[in-house]
Amino acid sequence: MMRTTPAAREFTGEPLPDEVLHTILDNARFAPSGGNRQGARVIVVRDRATRAALVELSLPAVRRYVAQARAGEAPWNSLAPPGPPPDEIAASSVPASFTEPLLTAGAVLVVCVDLGVVAAMDQHLDRVGLISGASVYPLAWNILLAARHEGFGGTITTMAVAAEPAVKELLAIPDRFAVAAVLPLGKPVREVTKLKRRAVEEFVVRETFDGEPFQP
Repeated sequence: MMRTTPAAREFTGEPLPDEVLHTILDNARFAPSGGNRQGARVIVVRDRATRAALVELSLPAVRRYVAQARAGEAPWNSLAPPGPPPDEIAASSVPASFTEPLLTAGAVLVVCVDLGVVAAMDQHLDRVGLISGASVYPLAWNILLAARHEGFGGTITTMAVAAEPAVKELLAIPDRFAVAAVLPLGKPVREVTKLKRRAVEEFVVRETFDGEPFQP
């Protein structure tokens, strides 16, 4: 299952019944979280107008992503500001692959996490925080695995998070919660049987960061 669960962005339009979605979430809920505090909250969005609003809120982040990628930069990296100027970013076209999944999916899940129950050991480090994600992203991945098992698929999107205050207002999300991801789920147009990933020896090393590649 782990070798054949892709990021599905094209859907057939086939409905995702509540019963099937409940089964997906019932299996996914066994994901681990810090201290088993289970601070996640998942909002199932089916309303077309709300989905369209999520698309609109995602557009500024997508435009920056596209402009930076076109300039040869790693989009939205946390180490350097974007090279393209604001007017170029604002004028960037938005590929349908970034927006259509939210409109054509059988359901859209907005995954949130309670910041009051996660242990953020990196909160005082001089970098972007990552540790809180350990209490919510395993659930997001489990949802995709569980969806695959039921013949459905989706992807983890985060473009709307750049406009988190507006997303929280749209969905009445309390201040103490952070928006972690937006997951469109539906019946994939194509069934993937093989994914391209780096070999173990290309990213796993022994003892230190620059150690020898890990091999059996």
